[in-house]
Amino acid sequence: MAVDVRVPEPADSSAYGAAVDILRRAEVLWDTVGDPDAFPFALPAVRGLDGLGFPTPVTFLVGENGSGKSTVVEALAAVAGLSPEGGNRDIRVATRGTESPLADHLRLIFGTRPRSAFFLRSETFFHVAGVYAGLLGRGDLGARSHGEAVIDSVTSDLFTAGGLYLMDEPEAGLSFLGQLKLLRQAHQLVAGGSQLVAATHSPILLAFPGATIYQLDDDGIHPTAYEDTDAYQLTRSFLDAPDRFLAPLLED
Repeated sequence: MAVDVRVPEPADSSAYGAAVDILRRAEVLWDTVGDPDAFPFALPAVRGLDGLGFPTPVTFLVGENGSGKSTVVEALAAVAGLSPEGGNRDIRVATRGTESPLADHLRLIFGTRPRSAFFLRSETFFHVAGVYAGLLGRGDLGARSHGEAVIDSVTSDLFTAGGLYLMDEPEAGLSFLGQLKLLRQAHQLVAGGSQLVAATHSPILLAFPGATIYQLDDDGIHPTAYEDTDAYQLTRSFLDAPDRFLAPLLED
């Protein structure tokens, strides 16, 4: 498993007026990788992972399916001591065991230890939600809709001030209003000194003020502006003129 290192440099200031001093940087330990041409190390995003910084309270990873977003967030969670399938540090759930070996060759550099941590992975959340029902004290989450269970979780005591929260496509199963609720909760967590890192396709979540957005593509990982993301541009283009998209898609 990767090495956990502390460094003394101060973190950048955020739009919320408080320094970010939890997760500062991630880097691949390439000298420990046996075959750099094997998955996931051959992914351009992983090749560009050296020295990836987290200078603001909220960081988003965006990119097409297969670009490596989930692989990177999963590895961050594993190195942070969380189950690759999601949850906090108290309970570990393993139902599939198909995580990539990236975590074994990834180093995270922290400023301070998070008071709590949680990995919300949409792909497996419904399967593990029942395990956390007792911790939440809100009944059987498995009996609620996916979206309801996600909102119940992020507004519970599992997500508290001063924590590190990793999310993989948390918008899955959430309505427009549900995504706004999640955005509001992210704001409250950040105001309490927490840090969030999420892979997402949601133009709503990406609008979080002052967030760092990294694009994952064939050129690796690079920062991008909100208005330059595909999620923003394509959604806006579709809403402005849906017929322009639908006509070629639905023609015989």
